[in-house]
Order: sequence, then C-alpha cells, then structure tokens
Amino acid sequence: MRGSEQAGAAPVRPHGRGILMSDSGLAACHRVQAVDENGEVREMELVGERPLTIYLDKYEIVTLMTIGTQPELLVLGYLRNQGFIENIDDIRAVQVDWETESAAVVTRLAEHHFLEKLGNRTVTTGCGQGTVFGRLLDQLQEIRVPQVRLRQSGIYELLNALREYNQLYKRAGAVHGCALCRGAEIEVFVEDVGRHNAVDAIAGYMWLNDIGGADKVFYTTGRLTSEMVIKVTQMGIPVLLSRSGATQMGLDMARQAGVTMISRAKGRHFLVLNGAENLVFDAPQEGGRGRLSLPESGDEP
Repeated sequence: MRGSEQAGAAPVRPHGRGILMSDSGLAACHRVQAVDENGEVREMELVGERPLTIYLDKYEIVTLMTIGTQPELLVLGYLRNQGFIENIDDIRAVQVDWETESAAVVTRLAEHHFLEKLGNRTVTTGCGQGTVFGRLLDQLQEIRVPQVRLRQSGIYELLNALREYNQLYKRAGAVHGCALCRGAEIEVFVEDVGRHNAVDAIAGYMWLNDIGGADKVFYTTGRLTSEMVIKVTQMGIPVLLSRSGATQMGLDMARQAGVTMISRAKGRHFLVLNGAENLVFDAPQEGGRGRLSLPESGDEP
C-alpha cells in the first residue's frame, strides 16, 4: 500500500529483523484547483498532512504531523532518537492505522522505564515535532562522533547529486528534505512537513537495517538547530550539511560533539561553522584562496 490514496489499517508483515510491520504509506500530494492572479482556474498539488499518534504498549507518547509516506520508519526513528527504546530487538510490532490516525507499537519489554521520560521534556524550535527529552542533553555530553576528512570538491559533487531530489518540494512546496549520503551517493532521501520527521524516518531506516553513520554525511534543507545536532550525533554521523543557516545553540552542540557543521550550502557556496580543519580545500573559487564567499541573504527555507 506504499503511496496509496486509501487510509485505514494495513496488514502487518514480518520484517527481516523479526518485527511485524504494516506498510501504510499514503500518497504525498493531492490535486486541487486554485484561481491565479489572472482569474484563471488552474490545477496544482498540495502536500498532504495528517496527525499520527504513537502508542507504545498502549501508552500515548506523542502526536506528530506528517505527510504519511513512510509512517513506520518515522515511528521507529522517533522512538530511537527520543530514547524510548535502545534495542530494536525489543520491538515486536509496528502497525499504522490511518482510520484512527494512530501507530501502535508493541514491545517485548517486561518493564516500562520509558514512562519516566514523559515528564522530562524540553520544547525546542523544530517544526512539525519539536520535542526532545531532557536526558538526551545529558547523553550528548558523553558522545563524540568520529573525525573524517572531507574534500571541497566532494561537497560540490554531493550538492550536484542532490539537485535530482527534492521532487515533492518542486511539485508542491511546503516540505523539508533530508538525505543520508556516503560520498556523492544518496542512500536514502526523505521529505516531510517537518524536518525532524524526515530525520526520524532516516534514523528508523538506519536502525531497522543496521546501518552505521561513521562514514556518512547528513543533508537537510532545514535549519541546523540544537535538536538536529542531537539527532545526527545519536546516529553517529560526523558531518551535517544544510542549505540553510544555523542557531548558536546548534553550533555549541556541534563543537561539543565534534560534528562538522556546514551551512548555506548551495551551488558553489558554503560556510563551515565547525570542523574546518577536517576539510581539504581542493577546488578554490577563481580569484579566491580556497575559501568561499558568503551566499546571498534571505535563502532561509
């Protein structure tokens, strides 16, 4: 039922990890009619947006607003990134039912220690979700991502490859995109109404398929906030790349965790906010010294 217009409960099927999972992805866009500035009727596409409430062993955890194209991966990534479940083998089943706008997660846990987390949360600036739990801030102090070398020319190759993506944004707008990359190869690209949903879906994909982050680059169209840094650090990814800007707290956390943070990356421009010592400037701009100029202002998605 991936990409189906239908809503409801999809049958669960076993995954290779021994987890029973539904496959309840919805169509990303819906066609509507609008009247343009000339008074003419034209068809256009709007991005879908649905609430999805996650229940963990019948305990209500959170309601996310999502496009709904990959809800099972979103649920898994959210539970992992928020620290509810540490071992994916503790999950027995994930079933999404759009008729009730809910995701039921059944575990093999004998005790529900995650209930303590529900009272220890911090509201952040993220769109579409924007909550992290207080303990994650403490855990970040103990995590250092590996340091990797990155070529300037390699960043250009990756940015060029990413131009083939963001298809939903090009069709309908109103979404953020995130990608898990290795060199100039995009391993998975996810778009959703909130950048944190897209991050969590990728985290779920990595968790479900036992993919490490040490040799990866994480790309996002959204701002580089503290929560974005927390999540890529949890995923073990050493490089965070965005076409947008960053916040001061995001930068502080990147410095603490050793994340190479690159903002305003578009075309042949980028700004390295942290980890410049890890970059090899092998494709300097004409007339430059290997450093790149500041991109035009106002390019904040």
